[in-house]
Amino acid sequence: MRRPSPLPPPPPAAEPRGRVDLDETAPIEPLWFEEAATRRPDEIAPVVPLTADAGTGGDDRIGVRDVWAAARARRRTLRAEVRRFTVRQRRRRMVWLTVGVALAALILGTLGAAYSPLFAVQKVSVVGASTLDAAAVETALADQIGTPLPLVDSSEVKAALVAFPLVESYAIEARPPHELIIRIVERTPIGSVPSAAGWTLVDAAGVALSTTPEPPADHPTLEIAGGVGSKAFTAAGTVFRALPDDIRAQVTGISATTANDVTLTLGGTGTTVVWGNADDSARKAIVLAQTMISLPPSAVGTYDVSSPAAVVVR
Repeated sequence: MRRPSPLPPPPPAAEPRGRVDLDETAPIEPLWFEEAATRRPDEIAPVVPLTADAGTGGDDRIGVRDVWAAARARRRTLRAEVRRFTVRQRRRRMVWLTVGVALAALILGTLGAAYSPLFAVQKVSVVGASTLDAAAVETALADQIGTPLPLVDSSEVKAALVAFPLVESYAIEARPPHELIIRIVERTPIGSVPSAAGWTLVDAAGVALSTTPEPPADHPTLEIAGGVGSKAFTAAGTVFRALPDDIRAQVTGISATTANDVTLTLGGTGTTVVWGNADDSARKAIVLAQTMISLPPSAVGTYDVSSPAAVVVR
């Protein structure tokens, strides 16, 4: 059996690098504050404070003025960047501001002109008056002359029109720059009823329109039981208003004792029209007109249209 070879001897220990002898080291210098503590007060250099003039005089130190200048430059740069990034927003804000100012100026200017003498009433016109005297109405509203159109008081106009019984309804219309228009709907007289002062012309609502000593020739006379406040009068008014204009012009008298026996008298021939109640008055009026065409009143004594489906002529 072969014997193993012996292990090699260990290498000699190497000396550490940088090892120096104590005799070769540099002398130890004391720290600055230890040195300052051992010096006399007159050997210590005085501390020079930093003033606004520091940094001038050719040295490289930074002074307060340099810091201020840098801060101002930084602020200017920031403001320029903010303006650059917000130019669209500022432009949009300026556009809206301009539009708002223009709109406010337009509204204020319009209101100022409307309520100024530039739009004052200089003419009053009455429209829709046929029986009513339009000139009299314009004279009654003359106190509105000089009033700005938006300031015309409707209550004053109403108070002036109340004096005219023929006015059933009205509407006020302003026509700039200077005209005030009063549109009138007149009451429709249905006939005259006897009264203490003579004969009073009334409409379908029983409103007295005028009073004359003799019955008006162009309106029928009314013989209604119970007066203008009765149901018979209401039925008679409804019947008269349902008549066509050509038949209405021929009626010279209306009589009724109840709401169910309204009777008309046609002038000239004295023909009687038995109407009955006010139901289906529009249909009865059409049937009567057609019957009068085929059988004129001069050849007929009575038209009975109380039943429009079966007209009786006698």
